[in-house]
Amino acid sequence: MSIKLPEEGVLLRIFIGENDKYRGKPLYEAIVLKARELCLAGATVTRGILGFGADSRLHSAKTLRLSEDLPIVIEIVDTEEKIQKLLPFLDEVVEEGLITLEKVHVIKYRHS
Repeated sequence: MSIKLPEEGVLLRIFIGENDKYRGKPLYEAIVLKARELCLAGATVTRGILGFGADSRLHSAKTLRLSEDLPIVIEIVDTEEKIQKLLPFLDEVVEEGLITLEKVHVIKYRHS
C-alpha cells in the first residue's frame, strides 16, 4: 500500500508525561493507536531524558531518578484535514501537556 503526502503538510506534536494514562494504559499508546485507527500516515513517540513543564518541576532520567515521570513527545505528520480528525480525541484525553501544530514542507515520504 502506497501513501502519498502532498508537499505541504502539518506536524502535530504532543508533549505529555510518561506516567499519563488513559483507561489504565499509557496515554502515548492510546494516542498512537487512535492515529492508526484514523489512518494517519504514521506516528513516532520519543522519550525525553530531561525536561520540565508548566509547573517547572524537572523530569530527569538520571540514574538516581529512574522512576521519574519522563517527558514524552509524540510527532505525527499528515495533511491538515487528517490531523484535524485527531484533535477532538486529544482534547478529551490530554489533561495536562502541550499540543502544537505547524506547517511543514514534506521532502520525501516512501512506503514499500
